[in-house]
Amino acid sequence: MEAKVIKGGGVTSAQGFQAAGVACGIKPRGEKDMALIVSDVLAEVAATFTTNLVKAAPVKVSMQNVRNGKIRGVVINSGCANACTGVPGITDAKAMIEHAAKKDKTKPREWLVCSTGRIGNRLPMPQIRKGIEKAMTKLAHDNGDEAAKAIMTTDTRRKEYAMRFKVNGRKVVIGGMAKGAGMIHPNMATMLCFITTDACIDKPTLRACVDEAVEHSFNRISVDGDTSTNDTVIVMANGLSGTNLLKSYHPQFGLFKKTLTHVMRKLARMIVEDGEGITRVVDVVVKGAVSAQDAKLAALAVAKSELIKTSWTGGDPNWGRIMAALGYSGARVREEMVEIYYDGLLAVVNGQPSKTPVAKLRKLVGKPKFTVTIHLHSGMGEYSILTTDLTEEYVRINKGE
Repeated sequence: MEAKVIKGGGVTSAQGFQAAGVACGIKPRGEKDMALIVSDVLAEVAATFTTNLVKAAPVKVSMQNVRNGKIRGVVINSGCANACTGVPGITDAKAMIEHAAKKDKTKPREWLVCSTGRIGNRLPMPQIRKGIEKAMTKLAHDNGDEAAKAIMTTDTRRKEYAMRFKVNGRKVVIGGMAKGAGMIHPNMATMLCFITTDACIDKPTLRACVDEAVEHSFNRISVDGDTSTNDTVIVMANGLSGTNLLKSYHPQFGLFKKTLTHVMRKLARMIVEDGEGITRVVDVVVKGAVSAQDAKLAALAVAKSELIKTSWTGGDPNWGRIMAALGYSGARVREEMVEIYYDGLLAVVNGQPSKTPVAKLRKLVGKPKFTVTIHLHSGMGEYSILTTDLTEEYVRINKGE
């Protein structure tokens, strides 16, 4: 049995998970800015964090607590990243989990913390504490959408997704929520993602599944080439579905991995489609590279190129810029072997223009979504990444106050 989408599903779709989202006064216009996700029982946890060497305080604290064992919940604020705040920032992040644990009558080491927003500002801790207390009173098993609202920053819409399937005849659910619109680039992007599941799985197995799923989802998206200080993906598994333990030899283990990856890929695509100021979403696919690493280098060079991205904004199939990016990508490229396609329509053959009329290519590049396929004809290496165009609106959003 294949997994099915749960309409309107999210982070509380799996059994035994509650959530809340409230306004505590971090954001100036009174929007929701404090969220909680809480499991009814201790849950196994696996997480991945930003590879940026400048890590926000909540990332450092959560990285430590993930190692401690099972967790009860996550406390999240938006509107302030608590990054580049030194030792006081660490103290504030720890205070958030200590306050959440106290109000939930659990242990601080059973909590993780995430923050998102502007870098360099201290958290307003009196409002934070009141927000945690308020959120605790709003916890509910059907309140995932409120939490999804509360973690938004420049996002224009909530990002939620959930699927269900059966293991040993019992229903298992994987659901989640994410935020992100700018500072999006692999390893990982400026984004937060929270996945919950009632599957019964041990920590090492969950960790391996999460690493693989992240590599094929959040590590394959790029909006602007910037990797943030706060990126976090957290997956909690509380086992309340009551199935047998999912291990690599379990008949449904492959279905669990496939579904987890699919949920993450959907949430990752939502982030890209909500990218700041974007008008185009582009799948960049590289085939025929000497190696998988060469394919990755080539794809990233195209996905990050400002010249290419701005040409897409204008609906211009400027394949010459793609050829240039391939040349400096670091991948082994033979110019005379390269083919480039827009939605399957040949634009470049043997490194030179095809006979396809430019007007047809312009029509394809004018669409809100299209695929650029690059065949290097040098080997078997393949890689794909989801990216966007780059617009004046992106500059307006990010130019500062």
